[in-house]
Amino acid sequence: MKSTTSVLKNKLRVLATPLPSVSSVTAMILVGAGSRYEQRQENGIAHFLEHMFFKGTKKRPNALEISSVIDGIGGEFNAFTSKEYTGFYIKASAKHLDLVLDVLTDMLLNSKLDSGEIERERGVIFEELRMYLDTPMRYVGDVFENLLYGDQPLGWNIIGSLQSLKNIKRGDLTSYLSRFYVPNNLIVSISGGVGADEAESLVEKHLGGEAAKKTTNFLPVEITQKRPAVKLVSKKTEQAHFCLGVRSYPRGHENRYKLAVLNTIIGVSMSSRLFIQLRERRGLAYYVRSGVDEYRDTGFFAAQAGVEIKKIDEAIKVTLAEFAKLAKEKVSSKELTKAKEYIKGKLVLELEDSREVASLFGIQALLEEKIKTPQEIMKEIDKVEAADIQKVASDIFRDSALNLAIIGPYKDKAKFAKILKL
Repeated sequence: MKSTTSVLKNKLRVLATPLPSVSSVTAMILVGAGSRYEQRQENGIAHFLEHMFFKGTKKRPNALEISSVIDGIGGEFNAFTSKEYTGFYIKASAKHLDLVLDVLTDMLLNSKLDSGEIERERGVIFEELRMYLDTPMRYVGDVFENLLYGDQPLGWNIIGSLQSLKNIKRGDLTSYLSRFYVPNNLIVSISGGVGADEAESLVEKHLGGEAAKKTTNFLPVEITQKRPAVKLVSKKTEQAHFCLGVRSYPRGHENRYKLAVLNTIIGVSMSSRLFIQLRERRGLAYYVRSGVDEYRDTGFFAAQAGVEIKKIDEAIKVTLAEFAKLAKEKVSSKELTKAKEYIKGKLVLELEDSREVASLFGIQALLEEKIKTPQEIMKEIDKVEAADIQKVASDIFRDSALNLAIIGPYKDKAKFAKILKL
C-alpha cells in the first residue's frame, strides 16, 4: 500500500491512497492546530470551532442542511480535536467524492459562525464538559496530563474550562480560523476507490484558490520533574480510578516501536500482564488498560484502571511491580512474538477501512518528517527484540519519573506518594 503526495501551488498537501478493492472513499482534512496552540484565556477554542463548522454555511444555512446532504448519499461524517491537530472527514461511496469535498470545504471555508448558534453551542459544550467531569474513567486521563505538564497548553483540557468557554466570542473564533485554517497548514488525505489523479484534481478544484498564510507555532513543553508526583481529585465515587505512568518519547523517536510492543505486553489486550494480574488473578478491576501518547516534542506511557475503593493501594503496587519486572527481566520469545503479531494483526484490520487508512497517512504527513507505509511499520515491529523491551523499560520506569493521578473519595495525597517506588 502506497500513498502519493502532491503539493498544490498554495502549499496545500494532498495525500491519495488508492484502494482498488474498496468501493468507498474517505476524504479527511487535517489541520495543524489543536489545544496546545491556544492561549489560556481561549482554552477550548479549537474544539469549539470544530463544533461550529457543522452549524451552517451560506450555501447550507443550518446543521440540518449539512447533515441531509450526507445522509442523502448514505455517508458518515465526524470531526475530532486533539492537542496537536483537528480533523474532519466524510466517508461515502467513491462516486460521490466531488460532493464530499464540496461539503467539507464549504464547512471549513464558509461557516457562518452565527452569534445565536455560538451561544446555543456554548451550552452544548458546557454539558459535554460536565459529562466528562462526571465520568472518572474518562476524566482521570486529563488529570494525569495536567499532572505531567501543569499550567502549559499540553496540560490543559482539550475541551477547555467552564471559565475559558465563557470568554470565547465570535471574534476569537474568526481570528483563530484565519490564523490556522490556511492551505499551508492543511493536509487533505483521500483513501479508497479513487485514483490519485482524480483525488488531486478534485482537491485543486475545491481548495486550490485559497492563499497560503503564515501560521503560529506552539510553545515547546517544559519538563522539570525530579521526584514522583501525585495529583488527587477528591470526589465521592463508587469506584476509584487511577492513571499511573511516566514520560516517554516524542513522535519519530527511535524507541517508539519498542515502546509500542512494551505497551502491548503490559496492558493492551485481554491476555496482557496487567489484565491478568489485576482482573483475572485478583479481581481488583473490571477495566484495565495501558496506552502511549506521542506529541512532537514529548510523550508518555500510562496504565489505567478502575478499582474497589479499599483496594487501590494493592492495585497500584501490582501495577508498579509489573513496570519493574519489565526492566529487570527479559520477556519470553513467546510473549514477544504474541505482542508483535497482535500489533501487526490490528494494523491489518484497520487497513480494511478507508477512514483508518486516510488517518494513518494523513496524521503522519502532518506531524512527522517521513511517512511510513504499513509494511514499513510492520518491519519496524518485527525488528524489536526482548533486550529492546528491557532497555526501554529501564529507561522510562524510574522512581523519580513516576506520576499518579487518582479520582476517588480520598483526602491523603501523601499516603499515595509513599508507595510510588519500583
